[in-house]
Amino acid sequence: MTHSKEESRHWLRQLGRGESIESICQEASMSREQFESWWKAETSARVPKMGGRASAPVDATVEIERDTWSIPHIYAQNDVDLFVGFGYAMAQDRLFQLDYLRRRALGRLAEILGRVALPEDTLARTVGLPRLATEEWSRVSQETRTLLEAFTRGVNALQEQVVDQLPIEFDLLDYRPEEWSPIDFLAIEAEFQWYLTGRLHVIAIPELAKRVLGDGPLYRDILLGESDNESILPPGSYPSQRGAVEPIGFTQSAPDEGSGSNNWVVSGDKSLTGHPLVASDPHVAINAQSIWYEVHLVGESFNTAGAAYTGIPALILGRNEHVAWSITNNICSQRDLYQEKTDPERPNHFLYDGKWEATKQHDEVIRVKGETDVTKTIVASRHGPIVDELLPPAARETGPVSLRWLRASRGGWLESLLQMNRSNNAEEFRASTRSWHVPTFSLIFADTNGRIGYTCAGRIPIREKSERAYRPGWDPGHQWQGLIAFEDLPHVFDPPRGWLASANNRVAADDFPYPLSGTWSSGHRAERIRELLESTIKEKGRVSLEDFRRMHQDVLSLRACECVPGLLAVLAHERDAEINRAATYLREWNRRVEVDSIGATLFDVFFTHWERTVAAERFTDATMDAIRGAIGGLANRLLTADPNRWFMNGDRTEKIVSAFRQTLATLRDRLGNDMSEWQWGRLHHLRMRHPLSSRGSLGELLDIVSGPVKGDVWTVCNTGFDADCQAGFGGGYRLLHDLSASPPGMWAIEAESQSGHPGSPHYADQFDGWSDGQYHYLSLDRSTASESTQTTLRLEQ
Repeated sequence: MTHSKEESRHWLRQLGRGESIESICQEASMSREQFESWWKAETSARVPKMGGRASAPVDATVEIERDTWSIPHIYAQNDVDLFVGFGYAMAQDRLFQLDYLRRRALGRLAEILGRVALPEDTLARTVGLPRLATEEWSRVSQETRTLLEAFTRGVNALQEQVVDQLPIEFDLLDYRPEEWSPIDFLAIEAEFQWYLTGRLHVIAIPELAKRVLGDGPLYRDILLGESDNESILPPGSYPSQRGAVEPIGFTQSAPDEGSGSNNWVVSGDKSLTGHPLVASDPHVAINAQSIWYEVHLVGESFNTAGAAYTGIPALILGRNEHVAWSITNNICSQRDLYQEKTDPERPNHFLYDGKWEATKQHDEVIRVKGETDVTKTIVASRHGPIVDELLPPAARETGPVSLRWLRASRGGWLESLLQMNRSNNAEEFRASTRSWHVPTFSLIFADTNGRIGYTCAGRIPIREKSERAYRPGWDPGHQWQGLIAFEDLPHVFDPPRGWLASANNRVAADDFPYPLSGTWSSGHRAERIRELLESTIKEKGRVSLEDFRRMHQDVLSLRACECVPGLLAVLAHERDAEINRAATYLREWNRRVEVDSIGATLFDVFFTHWERTVAAERFTDATMDAIRGAIGGLANRLLTADPNRWFMNGDRTEKIVSAFRQTLATLRDRLGNDMSEWQWGRLHHLRMRHPLSSRGSLGELLDIVSGPVKGDVWTVCNTGFDADCQAGFGGGYRLLHDLSASPPGMWAIEAESQSGHPGSPHYADQFDGWSDGQYHYLSLDRSTASESTQTTLRLEQ
């Protein structure tokens, strides 16, 4: 059955507008089998050719050799041509994703998606991401400009060549991508920086809590997270305290717990090979199209492999011939929210230091597909834009609230990444982060000379006064005093214990000489990594790369280890047969969150109900819903004691039992009456979603459904945990480095795989290896890498 190009595009537009597969079949007089055949042909035809020859704006031939997993190894005689090839290859695999990220950064998604995208466009326009990209372009070095311009030319070259067979999403949404400029990629970088550091709810939620609880022990209970003593820097590894400073602050139970990362390194003295070993698994949303782009770059000054963020032309994590490194989000605060004071007699003014200052205002016009334009008036104080509309719903009436964000004045990320990619040793590697201001990352690294180290990358504002909620915008005492100097940022080389690790936990204890203003996640994952490293060193004397692989797969829940005994102590007094049977499963559970575990199901679902119960004791309505996800530390401690009388009627144990009864009711409803069938894997499924997943039947066509996965957000093997216990966040990309490897290289695996084309065989071909803990080897040596070459594309002028 053949169809004209116009018929196919019509049906694709219908699907993109949300029409069902069934309605398309009915209109086209197709069976479901014929539809599947047509869809396969359409998607397959959009995959660019990966072999042969193609024209590109290069001075000499660039070769793109793709291996078994279609990972490009790009070889060029000079760096400019290399980055043309880099942009070309990335556009081959991810052109729609690139354009989607560009539109998200520029506040132009509503042009293609309609009103549903207005919140994202409003955020980008309010924060000013397009403006920040333009300003960054004026600051970057000439070399960075040159490489970014080359990357842009490569993307444009591919885009021009596939204009008649663009990725399927362009026909689904019925639009064509515009030509690219270097500033577009700096906008993508700025949007990722916002994703990593914005997180306004982390400030708004404490503010909501303070308004109800006051600034007393109950409020401090909410701020204190779990396993708060687990810090990255070893005691004694930094200078003594330099006079009186405010404490760093407590770990808050993060509402976005699980979107973090793990990394660790051991020295050659502690490794089986006698050389450093490095591990990494950044935790982000695991989607059908990965944010990571795996690549090997070889040019005049580059021989680097690892992962770039899609749209940022440099490797964020990976290795070169001399240095290997990994990342986690440091979560030291780079923004504050300020409550502004107004006066009806002085409209469009905010109070500061006893004087009324005029606001700054401008209009942003957002085009909306199929509707009239929407105009947003952006108002700003001396601190930055008013962001009431960007706050959680429960906090949108607390304004006017303004944002001060370090990225509004400083960037430097791409500049540093390009230097990091070419660093020759550990000292150079740390020095390359000097110009990096936003975001704050925890970088763990090692070099072939045997040195290991940690550094906090990104600058941290110095505040005179500690505050977790809103700051008074009229008080000069709450202004930033400057930035911690590069030399004074947390860092360490070669600690005597022979290892370093981070997992979004606190960077240092409260005696660090500068206030770091962190809003770190619970220390459970970091604590577990420490336990595994210390126990392995004690048992074997040395750690192997195989030990690292097993650590990536570790699913012991330290939260459960802490909480289950207190829960069982309460349930022991109950006579209900169903409760007793469930308690038996919990008692016999080894605290590992395996797919077949019933104890894991009972505990994780219970804890969700328990957090809701704890929040409901002091908060109501939308405030309760906002605070529920940030109350895990308090909920943990309340399972064993209530020293500050959170429960006003002293009925803590009754509330625990009630939450457990709700747990059993929930599981009966979702999994049936037979408790022996309540395995974790029946609830905890991973569905890798496409950005268009929610439009009609497109989720069925574009999503990758993989089935049950082990782990949760509190295990080293982090697979996420949402309100329905579904997976979706976690370590989708995992790396292992052995600095003794010869020829040099790295082991890696990515759940989402390389290609962004649904019709490509590489759209989901790495998932099984990811699930089983198997890795592919990415060699920096061309002769070794070429052994797995499947296709070669030569770019010529």
